[in-house]
Amino acid sequence: MEEVAQGSEGAAGDAVTTGSKHDVAHTSGKIPIYTKASLLDSGEDVEMSNDDTDEEDTSELPSLEDLGLTEVQNAAEENSNTSIKEMNEEARSRAGNEDSPQEPDDEWLQVLGNGLLKKKVLVAGQSQEPRPQKGQNVTVRLKMALEDGTEVEEDPNRCFTVGDGDVIQALDLCVQLMDQDEVALIISDAKYAYGSLGSSEPSVPSNATVHLEVQLLSVRDSPDLELLSGKERLLLANKKRERGNVYFLRSEYVFAISSYDIALNIVNSSSKVDFLEGEEEELMNVKVKCLNNLAAAQLKLEHFEAALKSSNAALQHQPNNVKALFRKGKAIQAELSQVVRKQSEQRTTEQAMYRKMLGDIALPPRCPPSPSSWRIPWKWLFGATVVAVGGVAMSVIIAART
Repeated sequence: MEEVAQGSEGAAGDAVTTGSKHDVAHTSGKIPIYTKASLLDSGEDVEMSNDDTDEEDTSELPSLEDLGLTEVQNAAEENSNTSIKEMNEEARSRAGNEDSPQEPDDEWLQVLGNGLLKKKVLVAGQSQEPRPQKGQNVTVRLKMALEDGTEVEEDPNRCFTVGDGDVIQALDLCVQLMDQDEVALIISDAKYAYGSLGSSEPSVPSNATVHLEVQLLSVRDSPDLELLSGKERLLLANKKRERGNVYFLRSEYVFAISSYDIALNIVNSSSKVDFLEGEEEELMNVKVKCLNNLAAAQLKLEHFEAALKSSNAALQHQPNNVKALFRKGKAIQAELSQVVRKQSEQRTTEQAMYRKMLGDIALPPRCPPSPSSWRIPWKWLFGATVVAVGGVAMSVIIAART
């Protein structure tokens, strides 16, 4: 890959942090890739391992575009409120006291109704203010801990776009149920956090339940894409593309496709601002990278027709792009294989139908030709030998007379 990624590793929806008030500028960050590939701060390409390839000779697939990442430096507050670890210890202490009443279940909101994601209000917010909606930018204060109370992450200003997959699903879903200034405790199963892969940054084991303490600090509308400068547009598009790269390396291809689509929408949107020299070319390069990565994710999901369209779109801008040509070839090859397989299946179905129509009359087996049928008869062999010997003898006699 040739691009610089940013954010924090996670399953369907890990956090990507920015420090800009307009959600378009980067802060230095790092996305450690769990068991997939090491990321280079220099921005060099990262080749994919065999585990990231297709089943049929996909070890040749080029790596995603630009997955070099920088380190995340999360600010910590010295005078923070009670940590999640202390809250969990107090909760366990109360649970261990038989005389103390148990916490009523009605204090918890079952977000999805399956018991895997629940939310409880710790401090009520300003209910008169509208709650965050998809597409809006929010800033939250975040603390994350494991079930045993081990605190694994703290961020006083986590900024993300609701519904864009910038953070883990648990946070993305629950923040839409929070009021301004509300403080909530969220308990999420691994399914809506870091999944079976876990995470190295923050340090979360595989299949781990996480506890989040979240305070909603601000809600604002996303910037008008038409009014973004070329630099701001590039930063925002790269942020979404890099998020897609994280999902791709975690084999979460549906979320990767969503992130690449968002990045392409940012690049393709019209503009009311004049770009500086070279910015249009940079935007075009980002677009081609997104299309190439999109095609790679579509190939993983066996969406071959869609992958072919993405590759063709990239080749319209860069006809000699090696990765686009390669993925186009892979998509065509896969589609041809599908056609052959479908024809074979159809032929087998038709033969079975004909047999059923004829009363299951078995077709006579085709016997392979007997090995003896390929042997030369001994009479022919004897005759040929006699003729050869006679010819040699006649030649000797003629030569002697001469």
